[in-house]
Amino acid sequence: MNARDIRLAKSRLRYPVLGDLEEAARRRLPYYVYDYLQGGTGEELSRRRNIEALRGIEIVPRYGVDISSASMSASLFGQTFNAPMAIGPIGMDGAIWPNASSHLAEAAREAGIGYMMSSMSAGSIENAAAIAGENFWFQLYTFAGNDHAVSFDLIRRARDADARMLTVTLDIPGAGRRVRDMRNGLGVPLRVSPKMALGTLLRPAWLAGLARNGLPRFANFAPYCREGASKAEIDAFVSKGRPGGGATWEMVARFRDAWPGAMTVKGILHPADAEKAVSLGLDGVIVSNHGGRQFDPSPATIDVLPAIRAAVGKKSTILFDSGIMSGLDMVKALACGADGVMVGRAFMLGLAALGADGARHVCATLMEEFRIALVQTGACTVSGAKELAVRHRGAWAVDDFKAGGAGQKTTSKQGFE
Repeated sequence: MNARDIRLAKSRLRYPVLGDLEEAARRRLPYYVYDYLQGGTGEELSRRRNIEALRGIEIVPRYGVDISSASMSASLFGQTFNAPMAIGPIGMDGAIWPNASSHLAEAAREAGIGYMMSSMSAGSIENAAAIAGENFWFQLYTFAGNDHAVSFDLIRRARDADARMLTVTLDIPGAGRRVRDMRNGLGVPLRVSPKMALGTLLRPAWLAGLARNGLPRFANFAPYCREGASKAEIDAFVSKGRPGGGATWEMVARFRDAWPGAMTVKGILHPADAEKAVSLGLDGVIVSNHGGRQFDPSPATIDVLPAIRAAVGKKSTILFDSGIMSGLDMVKALACGADGVMVGRAFMLGLAALGADGARHVCATLMEEFRIALVQTGACTVSGAKELAVRHRGAWAVDDFKAGGAGQKTTSKQGFE
C-alpha cells in the first residue's frame, strides 16, 4: 500500500459514516465557511426535511437470491459509470476548500463516476474538463443580460471542453435568503470583519491552502471582464449579472438548440415541469430542492420523486439530488424512481475534514455502502433496486399537485402488488 492508501484506510476506520465528517469539518473551517456549507435558507426547514424524509423510507429485502453477479454499474446519458452517482455542482467550492474543483474532478475520474461542475465554481470549465475527462458534466447558471450572451458562451465553452452532459438550473429565479450568511456578514463582495479575521486565523490548515492556491474567485467569468481583472471586479460582474435569473422555458428551448449532447434541467419538483422538459427534447431532469438552500417551504425532494417518475414514465432519465449521505440513501432514491443520484454537500465535508483525500474517502464510503445495500436487499443491480418494495409514507399523491392542493396526504406503497 502506498501512503495515500494507508491514509484512506485509516479514514475508513475513523469516519465510517459520512456524518462523522461534520465535526471534523467544523474544526478545520472558519465558522462562516462552515455555516455557508451547512446552511439552508430561511429557518432551514427544507434542509432538515430532506434528511428526515430519506430516513423515514422503509425497504423490504428479498432473500435466497444469487448475489454472485452483483454489480453497481449504471448507464446514464449513454455513458457507463461504476455507480449511479455523480458529484453535484457546488457554488464557490474553492472558498470551502482550496482547489476543490480539481480535487473533485480527479476523484470522479478515478472512481468512474460523473462530475458536474457549477458555473459558480472557483475552478474553470477548461481545467476541470481536462482532469475529469469523459466524466465531465456542466451546470449552467444563466446570465440574462445582452440576450444571454454569457449563457451561450458558457455553453460553447462546455461544448469545446467535451462536456458529456449539460444541465440548466431553474430554481434560482431570485437569490435565496440564507440567514446564516446574513448573520455572519458573508456576501459579494466580501467585507472581512475583525471577528471573521480571527475566525480565519484560528483555522491554519484552511488558511495554508488559501495561501497556496490564492483567493477563490469565480474563474468561469474572468473571460467576460477586462484582461487581468481583479477578484473584486469579477465579483461585481457576477453580482450585477444576477446568475440564474431569466431561465425560462423559452430560453431552455434555445439552449437545447445550441447544445448537441445530453441535456437536463435541475431544480424540478413538480411533475408538470418534468413533462415540460421532456416535451422540449431534454434527456432528463434533476429532481432537487437545491439542498434546502433556496425555498424553505419546498417539499423533501424524495417525497415528490415518485410522482415525477410516474409523470414522465421510463422515457426520461431522472437524477435525484438533495440529502444523499449514504449508500442506503442511494438505494432508497433508486427504489423511489431515480436512475442515479447527485451528491454535493457530502463531498465538500470530505474535503474540509480530510483535505485532498476527502473526496476519495466520500467516493469509497458511498460505493462500499451502496454495494453492501444491493446485496443485503437482494436487488444486486441498479435495475433490481428499482423493483424493490418500498414504503414511503411522505410521498406526494397526484392530487397534491393540483392548484390549491388536495389538503390531505396519502401513503404511497410500491412493490407488493
